Amino acid sequence: MPISEISGQGLQQFLELGIAFVLSASIGLEREIRHKSAGLRTYTVVGTAAALFLLVSKYGFTNVLVEGRIVLDPSRVAAQVVTGIGFIGAGMIFVKGDHVNGLTTAATMWLVTAIGMACGAGLPWLALGTTIAYFVVALVFPSIIRRILPGASGPVEEIKHLEHD
Repeated sequence: MPISEISGQGLQQFLELGIAFVLSASIGLEREIRHKSAGLRTYTVVGTAAALFLLVSKYGFTNVLVEGRIVLDPSRVAAQVVTGIGFIGAGMIFVKGDHVNGLTTAATMWLVTAIGMACGAGLPWLALGTTIAYFVVALVFPSIIRRILPGASGPVEEIKHLEHD
């Protein structure tokens, strides 16, 4: 195994980080186009950072691991990323009376974090599949909702507005 793979700073890791960057940016661009509170820069930074956290988790502790015996559990870093992004997401949600704002933004931020983590964990196909699934939810589901509930308001109306601009 090349020293760069052991140190976690080889071509494979840069590729994983790059995939996280591109996938996160694609979701961020869609959110930016729709004028959401978090857009291209935020989603790209969060997804890329999540991938880096996972890469650090995978490779950053190799000098303290003993072969055949786990001295510590590097996967705990991933668990803390999930907790941290939950905290950030909670700060994006605002409730005023019976109206909730920011819930989809917070959920999408959580999703982008998972996509970045999947890339950092070396699971780019899962990350790509999840990104495609996001675009189905964000772009296809609204038209399905319009057909099922023709008088629906909220995000569906916002999409109609964007379609006419």
